[in-house]
Amino acid sequence: MALNEAGFSIIDLPAAPADLLASYDDLPVDEYMGNGTRFKRFCQYRLSQDQDGGCSFELLPQRDYTTFVKFNPVAGGIRRRYEPVEADFTDLLRAGVQGFPLDPTEDWSINLHQNRSRASSATTAPLTPEGVHHDGHDYVMIGVLRRANVGGALTRLWKPGADEPFWSGTIEEGQAVLLDDRAIQHDVTDVESIDGGPANRDIFIAAFSRWSRKWYGDEHDAEALAGGSSGAAAG
Repeated sequence: MALNEAGFSIIDLPAAPADLLASYDDLPVDEYMGNGTRFKRFCQYRLSQDQDGGCSFELLPQRDYTTFVKFNPVAGGIRRRYEPVEADFTDLLRAGVQGFPLDPTEDWSINLHQNRSRASSATTAPLTPEGVHHDGHDYVMIGVLRRANVGGALTRLWKPGADEPFWSGTIEEGQAVLLDDRAIQHDVTDVESIDGGPANRDIFIAAFSRWSRKWYGDEHDAEALAGGSSGAAAG
């Protein structure tokens, strides 16, 4: 399904294999975001396509993750060191490739974030402590694989500068929202436990940028750490 006129769409994902779902059970705690309620792995790919619609994913050597303060005032402008993703997400990523208008004559970089957020009777899990935001890429895919005893976690989409979202709803298990990140801002309300017992929301975020504006390598890191602006956001 292509993006609609507002710049987003909600798609059904292919079934996630059991080993991929199980890989969420031992994610390390995210020391930078979530106040102890978020668990995370991270990796990066180079995507190449052919004119017949085929695509290949090159897993890139692991690097620290850096983003810009303008997109993430909570944890931008610093190096974030995460362990690499161990599961194979490429079948899920292909669903995003099919839904986005990616120019097949260019390669694309993909930042893949594998996140679990946990809540209980004593805690809620903040999903977007940075507030309403762009991620700074061309396109963003947010896929939900599990909502176990989860209340809250309402996805909201905003036009830049708006006082209220133009769309809000729950992304269910087995669905993903695809976003034109240049046109739309987003946030998600906190994860809450429905009955006071343990709750967790398992997602992946795939951020697509043209390879010419890739979020990978020494040049990108230097710009992000210096507080510069991303070329992807200006495009």
